[in-house]
Amino acid sequence: MSEIRYPELWESGEQKIAWVKGNMPLLRSIEEEFSRTKPFAGKRIALSIHLEAKTAYLCRVMAAGGAEMYITGSNPLSTQDDVAAALVHGGLNVYAWHGTTPEEYEAHTRKVIEAKPHFIIDDGGDLVTLIHEQYPQLLPNVIGGCEETTTGILRLKAMNAAGALKFPMMLVNDADCKHLFDNRYGTGQSVWDGINRTTNLIVAGKTVVVAGYGWCGKGTAMRAKGLGAKVVVTEVDPIKAIEAVMDGFTVMKMEDAAKIGDFFVTVTGCSHVITEKSFLNMHEGAILCNAGHFDVEVDMAGLRALAVKSFPARNNITGYTLPNGVTVYVIAEGRLVNLAAGDGHPAEIMDMSFAIQALSAEWLMKHRSEVGSMLNNVPRAVDEAVARRKLASMDITIDELTQEQRIYLYGEA
Repeated sequence: MSEIRYPELWESGEQKIAWVKGNMPLLRSIEEEFSRTKPFAGKRIALSIHLEAKTAYLCRVMAAGGAEMYITGSNPLSTQDDVAAALVHGGLNVYAWHGTTPEEYEAHTRKVIEAKPHFIIDDGGDLVTLIHEQYPQLLPNVIGGCEETTTGILRLKAMNAAGALKFPMMLVNDADCKHLFDNRYGTGQSVWDGINRTTNLIVAGKTVVVAGYGWCGKGTAMRAKGLGAKVVVTEVDPIKAIEAVMDGFTVMKMEDAAKIGDFFVTVTGCSHVITEKSFLNMHEGAILCNAGHFDVEVDMAGLRALAVKSFPARNNITGYTLPNGVTVYVIAEGRLVNLAAGDGHPAEIMDMSFAIQALSAEWLMKHRSEVGSMLNNVPRAVDEAVARRKLASMDITIDELTQEQRIYLYGEA
């Protein structure tokens, strides 16, 4: 039995899914293949990814491959109720709605785990963590899974280092066709989509502080520069800091950047990146948001405790008046700004990411008896197959190595 709100909204959700499907040629081709080959026939898949239209289409692609889908969202504010209703109307099992309480969010996560999945598709590691910690009796039933995010992979690596990870996982985020495009171009565009539609303020001429210069930070900084902002990067990694400098950005410590920033975007995957010391250095009207997976990068608990007053300033923006009289503003409660305040990454970008998800799941189903490691990179052949599909969809052809060139490079034909 699915658990959603507003089932009558399904027609609106269908329109959204139809729109993204029309802009996701890779997934359309995979759906056609899966409909014939049924790689997941008789298998239950538990999926926890931000539940909007692009994710919904991935769920339908997996269902076309024979999977019985059990679906929940990976963030309390990113589920779109009409999309969830459309999936339920189409016969899939969904446990999610927008604005869940922490208790409801956990209950929904439990529901998909209690379906006894054979395979897990995770975004941030909540499903994998929960099944290991609280449902160990179900672990022998799990063939394996895929992880979508940097944050989730960090959690998997910690579990594996402790000897706690009990089934193989595909590190989808580490695939080139995922992080080079999703994290950089997808995050870069969708972060500013979320900020701009929520604030309705100009970016040009402002100072934007980007915390973290991984692939997501690179994309966020690049797009801020393109919008006319002066960009400051904060980092703890000296190599990434040099990269940011050579890419043309100013690099400084957060406590110094706090004094001059107009917009702050955290994209580190860490916690307590912007804290009380920085809040008290900010000027009137500074706007903070987070593009990392969890709502811990901007220290929201610390900000709430510090503030003498908080109030709704605009839809999805909260103002916090500090003891020094300065008011700063936070978008989407410090949760993922591109999803909690927007529609997430563009469809064409998620087409590549979800193609990697679908084909990695298929690969692991076929090769599970050969996998000896708990942490598995996406095979290069899968990565390149997605890249070639993408190029074909863009009507682009590229050169191929000749036999002579192969011998020159690799010593063999």
